[in-house]
Amino acid sequence: MLHPHDDFPLHQTPEPFLHVGTDSPNAYDRFFFNGFDRAGERFFAVALGVYPNRRVMDASFSCIVDGVQHNVRGSRACPTDRTDTTAGGVRVEVLEPMRTHRITVDGRHGVAADLTVTALSPAIEEPRFRHVVDGRVVLDYTRLTQFGSWSGWFEIDGERFDASGFVGVRDRSWGVRPIGEPIAGPPAVPQFFWLWAPTVFDDACTHFALNHEGSGRPWHQSGAVVPTIDVADPTIDPGRVQRAHTAEFDVTWTPGTRWAERITTRLGMWHAEPIEVTYEPVLRFQMNGIGYRDAVWGHGKWVGPDESTRDQIVLADVEPLHPDMLHIQAIARARWGDREGIGLVEQLVIGPHEPSGLTGIIDGA
Repeated sequence: MLHPHDDFPLHQTPEPFLHVGTDSPNAYDRFFFNGFDRAGERFFAVALGVYPNRRVMDASFSCIVDGVQHNVRGSRACPTDRTDTTAGGVRVEVLEPMRTHRITVDGRHGVAADLTVTALSPAIEEPRFRHVVDGRVVLDYTRLTQFGSWSGWFEIDGERFDASGFVGVRDRSWGVRPIGEPIAGPPAVPQFFWLWAPTVFDDACTHFALNHEGSGRPWHQSGAVVPTIDVADPTIDPGRVQRAHTAEFDVTWTPGTRWAERITTRLGMWHAEPIEVTYEPVLRFQMNGIGYRDAVWGHGKWVGPDESTRDQIVLADVEPLHPDMLHIQAIARARWGDREGIGLVEQLVIGPHEPSGLTGIIDGA
């Protein structure tokens, strides 16, 4: 089937533009955004994923107000034209690629939003994520990270919150990763260790990402420093992305959990002094609210031809070692030398991790 994009010289295969370049059922294409005030008191997140070989598109909007995380989730049959990026009343629009995006939520479940994010930094192309376990490719995808500033509002049951002055981070990723109903095969002990720490300072932003095997050996690591930019500055500018050659960390786990109480990241830079950033978490966001590890509304799962719902998570009542609640983003105050900033530390730790002293699947520190 032809699409207007077929008139552009962008093809990667002999097929028309809408033809998926792999037959893997785990093919995906995904948007993620978050926003938070500089005091670390308000937070929202948005996700929209396209899973063309499963014929599913899903989206979610989640925000924290007064200790309660409100989640709107939508899922539908993936349209043939995958540029129609809306599901369950949550819509993502690319107004200007790599610079401006608009998020709307239509209010059908008492949650509404009209938010626009504008690039605060050049986009960072991360090293390719590729992870092979027992000869099987589990992950193989590309991701970019970009910082942004927000305008607009979101509304919960008639109470409106102004997002002007919020900052945040977005990522875009595409490729292959486990989604939807699991592929059959012999059981294995689950193990996944992931830390992601994008952070906003007044004049620059830092990026840290790390995956470890159970032994502590990294299979993916990346780090970078980018300047904050003005509206007229280019958003694709590799020369302004200062890349790290090492990414290391120290962490103190909150007792009885797999959540960090305090974390310090260190980036070894090629042509500059090492960069050390210390994080003090002040607010916790449960990634389950945007589909991660959710039994019904998980990414790529078939829910129905056009479905949506709303639920909430009382953060004080969350069981830290519940398998569905391990994955979090901790909004954190950050310090880099004399600089003070705000960022987040995303954490997902499943299975053993020798450097942390974790030996079971979900035992606490």
